[in-house]
Amino acid sequence: MSYICLKSIFVQRKFVVNLALLLLLNFLIKPFWIFGIDRTVQNELVSSADYGTYFALFNFAMLFNILLDLGISSFNNKTIAQNSQLLSKYFSGIVVFKLLLAILYFVITLVVGAIIGYGELRFQLLLFLSINQFLISFIQYLRSNVAGLQLFALDSLFSVLDKTLMLVFCSILIWGNFLSTEFTIMHFVYGQTLAYVIASVLIFSFVLTKVNGFKLTFNKLFLLSILKRTAPFALLVLTMTFYYRVDAIMLDSMLIDGEYQASVYAQAYRLMDAANQIGVLFAGLLLPLFAFMIKKKQPLNKLVRLSFSLIFVPAIVLAIICWSSSTQIMSLLYINVNASDQVLPILMFCFVAIASTYIFGTLLTANNNLKQLNVLALAGLIINVVLNLIFIPSFKAYGSAVASLITQVFVVIIQLILVKKIFSFPVNIKFVLALIAVVGMLLLANPFVKDLGLIYQAVALALLGFVLSFSFKIISIKSIKSLLIKRNERSFE
Repeated sequence: MSYICLKSIFVQRKFVVNLALLLLLNFLIKPFWIFGIDRTVQNELVSSADYGTYFALFNFAMLFNILLDLGISSFNNKTIAQNSQLLSKYFSGIVVFKLLLAILYFVITLVVGAIIGYGELRFQLLLFLSINQFLISFIQYLRSNVAGLQLFALDSLFSVLDKTLMLVFCSILIWGNFLSTEFTIMHFVYGQTLAYVIASVLIFSFVLTKVNGFKLTFNKLFLLSILKRTAPFALLVLTMTFYYRVDAIMLDSMLIDGEYQASVYAQAYRLMDAANQIGVLFAGLLLPLFAFMIKKKQPLNKLVRLSFSLIFVPAIVLAIICWSSSTQIMSLLYINVNASDQVLPILMFCFVAIASTYIFGTLLTANNNLKQLNVLALAGLIINVVLNLIFIPSFKAYGSAVASLITQVFVVIIQLILVKKIFSFPVNIKFVLALIAVVGMLLLANPFVKDLGLIYQAVALALLGFVLSFSFKIISIKSIKSLLIKRNERSFE
């Protein structure tokens, strides 16, 4: 076997092993946060209007999140993965840059909030949500250094550190009889802030151990150089953030019952957001691997197919379950389902498209095809906003979900076309037909297992999807075995 092929196998194995660890840790922690804490707050502790306000303001704070990063984390992840010796050179300067960007972010976010006319309570909530956004962005930058150094196991631990701390602090606030007053949405946000502060300090301390010298100095030339190199990443993140987050804001602002509709959307969105964390984890793991393999001119098609297969089949299984049992699922999660059971199926099929973009979009990012991605993201934003303007007045939260689905399907189709053209991947008709067959069989089997009950339905479809994936060789048993029996743990430098 050639040296390049061996390298490719080792990288694929590294991806599978670290993905397993990453998913295990996140499955242990994040579902408890989303369904144990976040759902409880919306379901039992605050009113629908208060949570709807929180959800809308959270998305509003996210709109300007790009000002905190300007694409630095993606750029840094890719750069350190290819040139680890640059960590010491870049770290001090980028930390200073992040602090300056934070000032800009706070000024713009709060000024726009004041112009919109947010009252005192909304303004206070927005302030702390903005602080949280800065801390999240800083943690993401710090983790980009850890991932870039190929320390994936440690990065996996860091990926759940903030949520673990949030679970502890918010659990104390909710169930510890710690508060002398009634629990409010601000207590929920305060618990998050404390967790983010501690997590950022701990991860920062670790990264410092990998840096030769650290000094907070302002270097204008360095900052301008970084800004020039990260500008394409920044534009991409900006446009993607807008078309991911604009839905709740438009619901809140366009409708008389906007707060209520945002709350309805949030109920269904919570499940999609939980599933979406898997895609985020894939992207975070794949970006440095793709960047490294592209630099070393290693074959990419096997890793792309493997990663796509590993995320697509579970995503389609989850979407089918949520489509056929949406009312039952939402009734289990919420006291007042409202109309969220109609929104859930649309958003979960939207997740199938989004999950796919985390593979193909990450590959294009690693290959510096940022111009194409920016044009596509801008087109997606325009389509999403226009469709929301059309659908929201008549169909409210449901219409916003449909707008998102159409947008995401459009984006993933164009990304597939770009990947095929840029990387000259051969069209594997057998693989495509196998995917269609698996989806068809899952749809046909669903009515027969639906009446067994939600848990049995989920287990049956998951097992069927697993068996069919291997039977149709969407995921090859031989390739997985060859990856897992290897014992070489070297980093590829």
